[in-house]
Amino acid sequence: MTIPIIDVVNFLILFPFIMAIIVGLLKQTSRLRSAVIMIGGFTIMAAAIYVAITVITSGDTSQFMYLENTHLPDKFVIAGEVFLMCLVCFLSIKYKKYYAILFSLAGTIPVLWMDLTGRVVEGNTHIRIDTFAAVMYLIVGIVGILICIYASGYMKDYHHHHTDVQDRSNYFLALMFVFLGAMFGLISSDSLSWIYFFWEITSVCSFLMIGYTRTQEAVDNSFRALWMNLLGGCGFAAGLMICNMGFGISNLSQVTDMGMKEAALIVPATLFAFAALTKSAQFPFSRWLLGAMVAPTPSSALLHSATMVKIGVYMLIRLSPLMKGTLTGVMITVIGGFTFFAASLLAITVSDGKKVLAYSTISNLGLITACAGTGTQEGVWAAVMLVLFHAVSKSLLFQTVGDIENCMHSRDIEDMHGLIIKLPRLAFIMIIGICGMFMAPFGMLVSKWAALKSFVDSGSVWLVLFLVFGSGSTLFYWAKWLGKICTVIHQSFELEDITPRSELVSIFPLTSLIIIMCFAFPWMSGHMIQPILDEAYHANIPDVIGGSDVIIMMIMVAMVFMIPIGSRFLSIGKNSKMTMSYVAGVNAGDDRHYIDSFGKERALYMSNWYMEDYFGEKKLLWPCIWVAAVLVAVMLIIVVGGAI
Repeated sequence: MTIPIIDVVNFLILFPFIMAIIVGLLKQTSRLRSAVIMIGGFTIMAAAIYVAITVITSGDTSQFMYLENTHLPDKFVIAGEVFLMCLVCFLSIKYKKYYAILFSLAGTIPVLWMDLTGRVVEGNTHIRIDTFAAVMYLIVGIVGILICIYASGYMKDYHHHHTDVQDRSNYFLALMFVFLGAMFGLISSDSLSWIYFFWEITSVCSFLMIGYTRTQEAVDNSFRALWMNLLGGCGFAAGLMICNMGFGISNLSQVTDMGMKEAALIVPATLFAFAALTKSAQFPFSRWLLGAMVAPTPSSALLHSATMVKIGVYMLIRLSPLMKGTLTGVMITVIGGFTFFAASLLAITVSDGKKVLAYSTISNLGLITACAGTGTQEGVWAAVMLVLFHAVSKSLLFQTVGDIENCMHSRDIEDMHGLIIKLPRLAFIMIIGICGMFMAPFGMLVSKWAALKSFVDSGSVWLVLFLVFGSGSTLFYWAKWLGKICTVIHQSFELEDITPRSELVSIFPLTSLIIIMCFAFPWMSGHMIQPILDEAYHANIPDVIGGSDVIIMMIMVAMVFMIPIGSRFLSIGKNSKMTMSYVAGVNAGDDRHYIDSFGKERALYMSNWYMEDYFGEKKLLWPCIWVAAVLVAVMLIIVVGGAI
C-alpha cells in the first residue's frame, strides 16, 4: 500500500511540533525522554527519506503540488504570526531591548493587514515538493534528527559541567523539534505567506536557543540575532506584499518562473535575497552567528548545518536563475565572495574551536552565496553540492568539539595537541570531518572546482581572486588544526572518553555518511543535482560533471590510499634510523623534553601562529562589516529605490 505523499508531508510538518510538546512535558533526567526522542526522531527521519526517495525517483515533480484551498490552515498561520509578534514584544520589554519590538511590528503588521483585508492572492497551491525540496528533506531529516538525538545525551553532560546554569534541557530539546518542524514547513511551502510564517518561527527559535543560559552575554547575543533576522524578515515581508498587491502572484515558483520574463520582479527578488543574506549570516550580518556560540553545542550544530543558515542559501539558490546578468546578481556574488575571503582570514586568527567552525560556516556560506548569485548552471550545481557536504561535515565537527570539551574541559585548539593519543576515537572522527571540509577527494573540493568554473564563465575577475585566496586561507586554518591533532608532544597520554552512547548514535552515522558521499558524488550529481538544474532552468541541462571528471576524481581517491600504502611497502626490508627532532636546546632523548641554556630540563611545546597582528578580529572584523554594509545599501538603493 502506497502512502500519499501529502499525508507524509503533513506528518513531517506537524509531528515535530507534537514531539516538542511531548519532550517538554517529560522529566528531564528520565530515560524515557531519550527513548522518546530516539523513536520519534527515527520516525521523522524515515518519513523524510520516504518523501525524498519518492520525489527523486518519480521523474516528474509536477505531480507533487497540493493545497489550493487552505482557509483553515491560513487562519492558523495568521494566529501563529500574532503569537510570535506578541512573544517578541513581551521578551523585549522584559529584557529592555525595545528596538526588537520595532522590527517585529514593522514586519508582521503589514502582512497581517494584507491577509485580514483580503488583499492576498488566493487559489494557488501552497505545498510543492520538487527535487531541491527533496534534497533539503534529506538534510533536515537525517542531519537535523541526528543532532536532536545527540543533544538528548549531551545536555545531561552539559549541566553536569555547568552547574551554574539552570537545567531547562526539556525546553531546549523542544525548541530543536520546533526548529525542524518549521524547516519542513518552509521547504515544503510554495506560498510566500507560509514561507514568511515559518521563516519567522526559525528567527524566534534561534533567539530563544541562543539565550538559553540567561547570562548577560547570552541575552545580548540572542537579541542581536533576533533584530538582524527580523530586519531580514521585514525585507521578506515587503517582497511578499509587492508580489501579492503589485503583480498578483503569491507563490515563490511564480516569482522564479515569471521573473525570467518580467524584469520588474527583480525588485521583490532583491528583497528576498536581502532577507537571505541576514539568515545566512553574510557580512554585515555575520555577528549574530558568531554570538550563537554562547548556547550549548547542539544549538550551534543545528544552526550551522541543518536549519537556520541553510534557509538563507536555500532561498538564494531558488532565486538564482533570476539573478543572472542583473545588478542584484552582481552584488550578491560580490558580497558572498567577499564574505568567503574575509571570514576565512578571520578563522586563521582564533583558537577557540567553536569560533573557528563559526567563521568557517560564514566563509562557506559566502561561497554558496556567490555561486547562487552568478545564476549559472555550474554555480547552482556547486551551491547545492556545497550545501550537502557542508551540512554533514559541519554537524559532525560541532558535535565532536562538544564531546572533546566535555572530556578535556576545553575546546581551545592549542589544548588539542596530541589528541590522536589523548582521545583517539574522537580525534579520528574529527580528522574525517576536517578532511571533508577541504581535502580531495571529498565533495567540498569538487564543488569549489565547479564554483571556479562558474566564476570564470561569469567574467568576474574579483570572484576568481576571492575564491583562490579564500581557498588558500581555508587550507591554512584547517591544516593548522589537523596538525595540532596529529602532533604527539608532551603530556600526550590517553584520557577517559566519556562520550555517551546516545551521542555516538549520531556521530558514527555522520562519519560514515561523509565517506559514503565521497564515493557517491557522481551518482548524487546525476540523480539529485542535475534534476534541480533542469527544474530551475526549465530545460535539459548538460551534465556539469562529465565522465572525464569522474575518472579524475576516482584517480584522486585511489591516490589518497595508494600513497601511504605504497610508502609502507617501499620501506619493507630497509634499515631505518630513528632521528631525534631539533628543538630549542639539547634533545633529552624522548623527543618531548630538551635541556635549555641553564642546564634545566624543559617540556617541549609547539604552538600555532594565529597572525593576530596582521588581520585579527580587532583589525579586520569591523572594516569588513562596514564594507559589506555599503555594498548591501548600494544594492537596495539602486535596485529597489530605482524601481520606486
